[in-house]
Amino acid sequence: MTNELCSTVRIRVLDFLIQSAQQLEVPPVVKYSALSLFAERFYPIVSRIEQESTGHWLLQPVRESNLQLFSLIAIWISSKIDDSRPLSVKKLKNLADKIIQEQHYTTRDFAEAEVIFMKVLGYEIGTLDIVYRFLEDLLIQLKEVATVGEHLDFEVCMDIMDLLYEKEETSTLYNSPHSLAASILVASYVITVPKQRWEFPILPWGQKMSERGLKT
Repeated sequence: MTNELCSTVRIRVLDFLIQSAQQLEVPPVVKYSALSLFAERFYPIVSRIEQESTGHWLLQPVRESNLQLFSLIAIWISSKIDDSRPLSVKKLKNLADKIIQEQHYTTRDFAEAEVIFMKVLGYEIGTLDIVYRFLEDLLIQLKEVATVGEHLDFEVCMDIMDLLYEKEETSTLYNSPHSLAASILVASYVITVPKQRWEFPILPWGQKMSERGLKT
């Protein structure tokens, strides 16, 4: 793999993460915490690490199968943070054995990969400042101020988020999770709320809530 990791590989690995989260039946907050940790933080650093002499086979070279393993690690870490019943390494390994074709990973590999993942992130694994949490809060607030909020389909919000992660536009278009959450909410409003119910000024409200979030 070249210094600048192939975008098509990135799309495949993120799709792998999303599909794995669905098969593992983790809560949405775990899925989006994992996407944030992997796509926004871990993945951009990996190409630089590949040029350094780390001495660990999981990073030299960075194969697609290794990235798939690290995406499972992101889900694992997120489940420990955000789920009352964290995933077991056995369950993750069973899934990996079924869907990762190029490499067989042992339980020890999972443990080592977790340590590497944590080191790459500088042991900073907080997930409070992610788009999903702000999106949830915005929808709650919208329902409090307008009945039209009940017609907004949150599943569409999550579909839009998945697409933005896969297309690498969560970071290229927005540098604030507040702004991104507000934009996703507005897009979902336009897509799912019947046009005859568009009496609520969603655009000014979304901009106001985004600006308020940036100040906090």
